[in-house]
Amino acid sequence: MEIPNVRGRPTTRQSTRHSRCTPQLETPGSAPSPDLRSMLESSAVGFLQSPTLTKVVADSSLWDISKIIGSSARPSRLTQTPLLRTPLARFNETTQDEWLSKLELFTPDKSGPLMDVSTSQIKGENVTPGSLMLLDDDEDGVAASNSMYVEFLEILLMHPSSEVFELIEEYEAVCCKQLEMLKKRTTMSVRIQKKTMSVMWLLKQEMITWRLIRSLYSDRVQSALDDEAMAVDEFVAGPSEKRVMEAHFRREAFTRQSQLVVDWLESVAKNEVDSYLGKIRYSCDSVCWENTLHLLNQSKSFGSVLNTGIVTELDPDAPIRQKLHLAELDREDEANILKHTFDLIRAGMVDEAQRHCKHCGQAWRAATLEGWRLYHDPNYDRVPSSGALQPIEGNSYRDVWKRCCWSMAEEEQFNRYERAIYAALSGNLKQLLPACISWEDHLWAYFRVMVDGLVEQDVRSLTTRPRELEDLPQETTPIELTAEKIFEEVQATNMALLRESKEHFHVLQKHLILGDIDGLMREFGTWLTQREFVLPSHLFRCMAHMVLFLRTLGLETKEDISLEVLKAYVDLLVREKHTGLVAFYARHLPPEHATIAYAAFLEGITETEERKLCQQLAEQAGLDVMAVTKLVVENIRRADPIGFVHHDTSPILNSATSAADLVLIDAIEWLTLEPNHRAEAIKQSNAIMRALLSSKKHEAAKELFEKIPGDSIDVIHRLWEEQSMEVPLPQETDMAIREHLCIHTYLDAHYSFNTWFQHFNRPPGEPVLPAQANYMEQVAHEHLRLQYEGDHKAWESQLRVLSMDVRDKIYNVLLFVDGGWMVDSGKHRPEVEEEKERVLQMEKLRRLCLPSLCFLLHAVLQSTQKYQECLRLADIITSEQYRLYQVFSKSELRTLLSKLRETSLCLLDQNLDTLGYELRS
Repeated sequence: MEIPNVRGRPTTRQSTRHSRCTPQLETPGSAPSPDLRSMLESSAVGFLQSPTLTKVVADSSLWDISKIIGSSARPSRLTQTPLLRTPLARFNETTQDEWLSKLELFTPDKSGPLMDVSTSQIKGENVTPGSLMLLDDDEDGVAASNSMYVEFLEILLMHPSSEVFELIEEYEAVCCKQLEMLKKRTTMSVRIQKKTMSVMWLLKQEMITWRLIRSLYSDRVQSALDDEAMAVDEFVAGPSEKRVMEAHFRREAFTRQSQLVVDWLESVAKNEVDSYLGKIRYSCDSVCWENTLHLLNQSKSFGSVLNTGIVTELDPDAPIRQKLHLAELDREDEANILKHTFDLIRAGMVDEAQRHCKHCGQAWRAATLEGWRLYHDPNYDRVPSSGALQPIEGNSYRDVWKRCCWSMAEEEQFNRYERAIYAALSGNLKQLLPACISWEDHLWAYFRVMVDGLVEQDVRSLTTRPRELEDLPQETTPIELTAEKIFEEVQATNMALLRESKEHFHVLQKHLILGDIDGLMREFGTWLTQREFVLPSHLFRCMAHMVLFLRTLGLETKEDISLEVLKAYVDLLVREKHTGLVAFYARHLPPEHATIAYAAFLEGITETEERKLCQQLAEQAGLDVMAVTKLVVENIRRADPIGFVHHDTSPILNSATSAADLVLIDAIEWLTLEPNHRAEAIKQSNAIMRALLSSKKHEAAKELFEKIPGDSIDVIHRLWEEQSMEVPLPQETDMAIREHLCIHTYLDAHYSFNTWFQHFNRPPGEPVLPAQANYMEQVAHEHLRLQYEGDHKAWESQLRVLSMDVRDKIYNVLLFVDGGWMVDSGKHRPEVEEEKERVLQMEKLRRLCLPSLCFLLHAVLQSTQKYQECLRLADIITSEQYRLYQVFSKSELRTLLSKLRETSLCLLDQNLDTLGYELRS
């Protein structure tokens, strides 16, 4: 493991820190630190260089991180939750390129069919002031950040599980980029809505949260890897304070990770300091107390002492020693200098604070900030013949310097920020807290002092010196401070901090620092069940990706709550129309939940091209597309069910196609897009058409039937033969095809009758000769009469053809092969509830439709004077081969007999007997 470096030269504290979203932290012209080898450094006591927040295991693809963590014996304060042995299976990397190509249709840079207008407003870094001003203020910055959903998924797809910390770094960079874009927008907008500021706050908190995760968990993973390799039990003693400190940080993971928290809090503060540091102006920049000096020079020139209450000497201790004050402008400058110096120390920029003091003419103050450096003599173990002596580092009297800093922090005459400066350097928590304002400030103060005390104990006990050390006050002992105790103390400080500590991201950060994954999951569960307010969408996104991150590391995340988090995020993507993203996140749910979630999403997709694309995305994401599309249809059927209605029991039956019917008909398209789904398409359409036919909605049933491609049966047989060779079709599929053909024959018969009926009721009109017609009118009438006779013959001929067609097609229904119309040729499965309902519905349809067809056929034959065929219909109905009489009710049989009686009377009128035969004399 690489060791934190001692500050050996006066460089800016953050000069070696590398961050993609804050490139200004790099020292100009210097090579950035390698991301994969950056290790921990410490600054809480002012001894150590700040660690790089990106600490990633080099070539992490060589290890199974979850197994290493799961098998290691970690301290309870670092890993408080059980660990899984195997990480969650990652997305199939072979499909990542396909996924990214599909996502291009949804990115705002493209103009694909599913591009979300709200997310297309701003995308990427090519943001111009003009494009920013296109956003209405009423959008409040929300639309400006919608592209983050797509960007997070793109990043997730591009990084395999072995690059988990690079992934987190990318998350942080995306948040940083969006935050900078919103800042530009706020500078150009004349009025900023509250939501815009809320989004900016959320993005900032999310950005620093990803930074914290990257810092802490990269160290925890590295610690687990090191523990697997060997147990570190290293105690170093000697005259070098630096080496003792380095050994302490190698040995004590808790101290090291507490220091990471300090560095994280300082990096957050540095972002704020950088925004105003170059804009600070004082009444005098290079001369200390210039206005006071001017007044004293004036009094000297006039040979008199000014009676203004200002100091008469200008040494640094003069105001305290003489108990007099400086000139008014100098007092203001002094207060500002101290405030800005403290801000720099709060941001971990001690070297920059020294330069700042020198720039303001206070080199003596810069010198007081120098004594924190740990003593180290590189020549102690040097071989005499190894060359020139190297310079000694640090302060051998650091204990004296630290005691003086403590005393200065206790001096009540000093400015609050001056006391806080020296309190931070000496570990005086009591005097440091009054200068802290926010939740982050207080957390920084506690953790800094705790790390200061932990390191100081080892440095004092293990370092050998030629003299006795200066005693420090008892308050510097941090034994009573723990990470849990710190959060309790901060929360109990005042009501303002209590409210801040309950902010969602602060709660999240707290549990991450404590390593309390169980507690974090419980908080997630509480947030999801709270009804009094709606969680921000960006928080949902952060929670979902955090769950995926923890799963990738193999950490146990309370599966039930993790499931609810991912379901909530999928629901959010559905609500906000992020069409191209839903499938990937749905696949992280258990199969049954993924099917339900994605089916609910697809219910709102109506365009054919969109449906095809959504199915492709679902297939590439590994979802069960068949189960999803089937559930889509079933959900729509359940939303507005069509019940069975007997014709005779509902005289006001409305057989017109309703809007709900059209939705059902359109939904079947989901099952026709893929050849493999044709069998299910037939099954589902059969179920819907049974209900439509029971309500006499023949037009709707015909329209639904036409939705099924005509080659579906051939496709089903061909695909089955390719899969199973000589094995016959499954019985369920075979019965569905038979039912489909039954419905086909019925609809054909019904359509044929409608065609006949329309033709029968539109005979050519016979011309009428007006009374007292003249010769010309009589001639015209004769011509019309001849034309009418020709039209009537053609009409009669067409009527005979249509009548035969109606007869044949109705007989196709009545005499349907292999057992009859709507009768299965195979065995039923009585144990399946759905099968019982289907059989019952088919039996009802036989009783509803077959008598009706018989009456229609009788009406056609009777109207075309085919009386003998009407009587043959009676023979077919009473035949034991077909047993059609069983589907007639008693009233229907009476009606049939009455109609047959009328037919027999017509035969008698033709001098034939009741059966149509000639009468014998």
